[in-house]
Amino acid sequence: MKRVSILVPESVVMEAVANPRYLFTAVNQFWQAKGAPPPFQVELVGQTQEVPVLDGIYTIRTDRQPADIDRTDLIIIPALFGDMREALEKNKAFLPWIVQQRKRGAELASLCLGAFLLASSGLLDGRKCSTHWAFVNEFRKMFPAVQLRDGAVITDEQGIYSSGGANSYWNLLLYLVEKYTDRDTAILAAKYFAVDIDRESQSAFMMFSGQKNHVDTQILQAQEFIEQRFSEKISVEELADAIAVGRRSFERRFKKATGNTVLEYLQRVKIEAAKRSFESSRKNVNEVMFDVGYTDTKAFRDVFKKITGLTPVEYRNKYNKGA
Repeated sequence: MKRVSILVPESVVMEAVANPRYLFTAVNQFWQAKGAPPPFQVELVGQTQEVPVLDGIYTIRTDRQPADIDRTDLIIIPALFGDMREALEKNKAFLPWIVQQRKRGAELASLCLGAFLLASSGLLDGRKCSTHWAFVNEFRKMFPAVQLRDGAVITDEQGIYSSGGANSYWNLLLYLVEKYTDRDTAILAAKYFAVDIDRESQSAFMMFSGQKNHVDTQILQAQEFIEQRFSEKISVEELADAIAVGRRSFERRFKKATGNTVLEYLQRVKIEAAKRSFESSRKNVNEVMFDVGYTDTKAFRDVFKKITGLTPVEYRNKYNKGA
């Protein structure tokens, strides 16, 4: 029997505690129904017996405190909510215990923004990690030693697991169920909870708003130029000339400020505009393609799928039923 310890930190997303507990408890019931012993011992672990959530509207009652647990097999670190620095400060008391349990062989799994708490332990330094797509810039600034995987739903780093944004954590939970039990049990759980078991990317849900949290004013001007004229054919030379910077210096500074090459940024702005058009209009693929400045159908399709994980038709059908 695997001991699963689900943390209940302050500033926690309540569902990210309740759902893992529900899933592992349901798996126990699946096994008991077929006459097998339950595979999991599930417990909620908090610094106090009761942890208020949602500004005290609800309270989560915990089963154990960290000091009561000498050894566990899996620690689930649920998603946090609000200001991440404040949340980490409130929950720093968990960190020595998490590190200690890892040394004793425990596996760790962060759900969505739980990656911030896991990373603050230092155990992710030099390793890969997933988190919510909307917080990747903040995460990279706070934890530069961690290799963040853009868009990944699940990252497995030799017993340290992390998931992408929001409901992506269901995919990680099913991944763990399969690892600790078997594929049939994971499929049964996926069907029971109506989860797409093998989703590998959160790209289709990502929204690109431009990386503008930097202080290079000339690069900000170039970004605004791109966003105002994305439907036109814009060259790197034209952008560099527009802000009176040499091409090589411009490309270097653009990459440093935004994390993208100029071409990548152009593509992402165009595809974001195409996504919005597919979501809200009845235009066909060719019309949208021309609107955002593409003339080659294959090139548009390839770039669109690379960025979103879906073809233009699949994306339109997914997010615009009227079309």
